[in-house]
Amino acid sequence: MAQAMRPDPGHSLFATDGKPHPLQDTLMAVTLVLGVISFTTAQFDNLHLLSSWSGLIGILTGAYGQFISVTTRERFLLILGLGASAFGFYLGMAHGGLFGGVIS
Repeated sequence: MAQAMRPDPGHSLFATDGKPHPLQDTLMAVTLVLGVISFTTAQFDNLHLLSSWSGLIGILTGAYGQFISVTTRERFLLILGLGASAFGFYLGMAHGGLFGGVIS
């Protein structure tokens, strides 16, 4: 029996439930921005304070975002931000840490 084909939005990676999620979207955006900052500044030894602090805050916001996330799109982008934040945090810690050079 022939049936009409309908798109199934439930199997798309970026599918949403059609409802607004302002807190989750804000946490996702903050985590992505902090991840990019942390990842980028981790490439320079003298920017370890910025990379370690932005990485730490990005890890915390990403973890809370994962805890309250609703859609796959949010979880996917949060994981990208968390990975970049963690990478920047760990390299920032290796280059001098959160207080390296500030507190003697």
